[in-house]
Amino acid sequence: MSVLAHGIGSQHDLPLSPFHAFAGAFAALFVSFLALGLLWSASRFRGDRAGRPLPVALQRLADARPTRTVARVVGLAAALFVLLHLLLGPNGPERNPAAGTVYVLLWVGLVPASLLLGPVWRLLNPLRTLHLLVCRALGRDPAAGRPLPVRLGLWPAAAGLLAFTWLELVAPDPASSTALLLFFVLHGVVHLAGAARYGARWFDQADAFEVYSGLLARLSPLGRRPADRRLVLRSPFNGLDAVPQVPGLVATVCVMLGSTAYDGFSDAPSWITTVQTSPLGRTTAATLGLLAAVALVATLYALCTGATRLISGQLRHPLTAFAHSLVPIALGYLVAHYFTLFVTEGPHTVMVALGTDNPVPPEPPLAPGGIATLQVVAIVIGHVLGVVAAHDRSVRLFPPARAVAGQLPLLALMIAYTIGGLTLLLA
Repeated sequence: MSVLAHGIGSQHDLPLSPFHAFAGAFAALFVSFLALGLLWSASRFRGDRAGRPLPVALQRLADARPTRTVARVVGLAAALFVLLHLLLGPNGPERNPAAGTVYVLLWVGLVPASLLLGPVWRLLNPLRTLHLLVCRALGRDPAAGRPLPVRLGLWPAAAGLLAFTWLELVAPDPASSTALLLFFVLHGVVHLAGAARYGARWFDQADAFEVYSGLLARLSPLGRRPADRRLVLRSPFNGLDAVPQVPGLVATVCVMLGSTAYDGFSDAPSWITTVQTSPLGRTTAATLGLLAAVALVATLYALCTGATRLISGQLRHPLTAFAHSLVPIALGYLVAHYFTLFVTEGPHTVMVALGTDNPVPPEPPLAPGGIATLQVVAIVIGHVLGVVAAHDRSVRLFPPARAVAGQLPLLALMIAYTIGGLTLLLA
């Protein structure tokens, strides 16, 4: 399962000078920070109010019942495909495409799909479709249900993401049919029960894959204006600026960052030895490592926003105010970490699904040096985008005299995350 769970190479696979990587990253961060401080004195992002409407014909096609029906059928068919292979297929990803479908095509594939098309899992989600079909059979409005508690926020999604990443990175045999079946049965029962109580809006905030796809889709050039539901082309920064500041947002993004960081660290020989020789046992030690990685990311962010509040003197909710700036950082880590996995194991999974005997995964489209460069650039660009998003929010929230100074803790946080990301990549 290590091939499926770890998409990053070791240092001998990534022939790139650490000095040049760190120097380039720090230069990009400092130059962008100084340029923004000198040239960007007023907020320019308008969130959901921004965007150029797409042609009406394209809007009608996207919203047409046949289009949505096809998407729901595809989602249900894919879920049935995985379920049947888990129940009836052989064990092992070499002959059973279920694990590759879940860990590669779904988990990693949602990244490019959401960036290109928006929150696609909302339409593909088989649980949402099942809930819709049951409601129609009972003559019930799918949206009917009790109001969601405000304090609930995205906390169920954060817990779901942590559970899934635990399955992928920590579970003793994550590719086994038993482990995957158990996870998805529990996942389905929890969310169908939640939808029965609160209505379809439950999926918007509680389903881990919908929230994951939705956060990444904030950086898509495609979006919708809530006021008139128009499909628009927009700057990804406007989509990012519109991320709702709800409870659990910070936890969700920190799980995305921390679990990806742990995935890279867990490949280190020293950590493998530590886990295998731990008196606590492999699973317990690995679980503590995953939780520690998420906690470290969250602690650094909390310290940074606390310092920002002290400097600004008036920020009431610093944790959620700048949480959106972590989304492009998480995206950069995901691209850097899983690019090779997706372009090799993705086609391999498709070949297994088509019944090809002993399929050989294709070679990566880039040489090791090109992959290393792509990974470093993805991490650096993610942090630079985070700096831009944080700066625009700062000049909106802070008095002009404190707008730049209030960003210094955020810059320190970006540097800390950059050091950590590049160290995991190159060490």
